[in-house]
Amino acid sequence: MTKLGIIGAMTVEVETLKESLENMTASTRTGMEFYEGKLEGLDVVIVQCGVGKVNAAMCAQILCSCYGVTHLVNTGIAGSLCADLDIGDLVVSRDAMYHDFDCNAFGYPSGKVPGMDVIAFPADETMIRYAFAAAEAVNPGHTKIGRVASGDQFVAEKELKNKIIERTQGLCTEMEGAAIAQTAYRNGVPFVILRAISDKADDSAEMDYPTFERIAAHRCAQVTKTLAKQLKEANQ
Repeated sequence: MTKLGIIGAMTVEVETLKESLENMTASTRTGMEFYEGKLEGLDVVIVQCGVGKVNAAMCAQILCSCYGVTHLVNTGIAGSLCADLDIGDLVVSRDAMYHDFDCNAFGYPSGKVPGMDVIAFPADETMIRYAFAAAEAVNPGHTKIGRVASGDQFVAEKELKNKIIERTQGLCTEMEGAAIAQTAYRNGVPFVILRAISDKADDSAEMDYPTFERIAAHRCAQVTKTLAKQLKEANQ
């Protein structure tokens, strides 16, 4: 039986999805509220993990170990690293990597976690396909599939943005996706990351972010609901 874990970093990213839950029950672990129920007929667990990689990894592991999810989706907002991605556009992860993980001194390439067999953690091909179709249904012609770059930084400077692009070749940057991707990868759980662009991750980011945060987050929630419906239909 398919059970989808849905992770968002902030209230605005999960409130719309919670409002759509049927037969909702709530429980608390490590200070996080986990909401179980049905979304578009699919068994889901929705949780606000909080900002940053540690919160995200803890949350993903709890979903795998305690709630028995079979799939994971991380939904939310991000800063654009691509000139063709504007505010409100959507990104579906092909893979995810850290832009701030650096063991170069020990001979590892930037982003490589020692002991892991990949630099970027690959998303599930089926979930990529479903997520892209769902995103195109919500915002036709404004979705790209590519790399999500994660780090414990809100990127609001052009110089830092350019370094992240050079290091990762990512389409967007945020603060949780790669940690969730690594956790899913280690647990053998299929995952995909959805991101709506809320700012350009440069000197305009502080101005753009508050204005477009809610619009972008709600758009991503719409895509997540459609993805849940697709997973449900695929398992009928």
